[in-house]
Amino acid sequence: MRRARMVITLFILVAITGGTFVVLPRAMTPAVISPLADVPQPAFAFPKFFLRSKNPEELRKKIQAVIGNTWKNYSVYVKDYTSNFSMGINDTVIFTAASVNKIPILASLYYGVQNQEINLDQSLTLQASDIQDYGTGTIRYDPPGTVYSVKTLARLMMQQSDNTAAYLLANYVIGLDTIQTLIAKWGLTQTDMANNKTSNKDTELLLSKIVQGKVANAAYTQEMLAFLSQSDFEDRLPALLPKDTTVYHKTGNGVGVVHDVGIVRAGRTNYYIGILASDVTDEPDAVKKIATISKLVFDYLR
Repeated sequence: MRRARMVITLFILVAITGGTFVVLPRAMTPAVISPLADVPQPAFAFPKFFLRSKNPEELRKKIQAVIGNTWKNYSVYVKDYTSNFSMGINDTVIFTAASVNKIPILASLYYGVQNQEINLDQSLTLQASDIQDYGTGTIRYDPPGTVYSVKTLARLMMQQSDNTAAYLLANYVIGLDTIQTLIAKWGLTQTDMANNKTSNKDTELLLSKIVQGKVANAAYTQEMLAFLSQSDFEDRLPALLPKDTTVYHKTGNGVGVVHDVGIVRAGRTNYYIGILASDVTDEPDAVKKIATISKLVFDYLR
């Protein structure tokens, strides 16, 4: 009996130290024909008490610290589409829209296309009286008699912020009264096309409708978004953001006016940011400040 215990003890020690592997006979088990699929493990999520809460007042103070006393009249509005967070500074104040009001022209155009009232392939012939000889865009340098399709005008209006293209579309293809009627139908109450006025709240409302496909079908929505994301003016909202970020936006410029409004998307990040500034005395500095505020908001919401 003692000898048997010693043999058992020795066997256990050998097995533990790995010196010898002993294979014991076991009952045969049938081969697994259809193993269960691997069950994906849930992604790790930080407990809520580790996550920083987003405070509108905290973000407001950060933005105001960047602006300081350099802007006399401005509006900033941020709306996070992944939560109920929003932050506004003068977000319902009406400003001169400058080229930001090309967004309602674009939306009204594609709404008309969607309803088969407008043909994107229709051609327009430029007349000398149509040329808007100011601001940005290349059409004003083309000779009268040059022919453009409606789609080309839409692209130039958004990518180059071409003022002559916007004039042709608003006055000959859609009609200012039609645009005003449509934006009122969409809930915009502070946008006046004839007097070129808008607010941050109105602009967010319209851009969100475009992005969500509430203005036109999926194909036409993608076309509008392509125009909005392929601007020639990337020195403001997108300037300091990561390269994989998509920004659907529209700048606005005028005497003392520097704007940029848009929707920012990067992974799960999805929000509106609009920055409107008027009575600006240093426009290059205002452009840099818009880029700085945009990056600040991006980092805060991430």
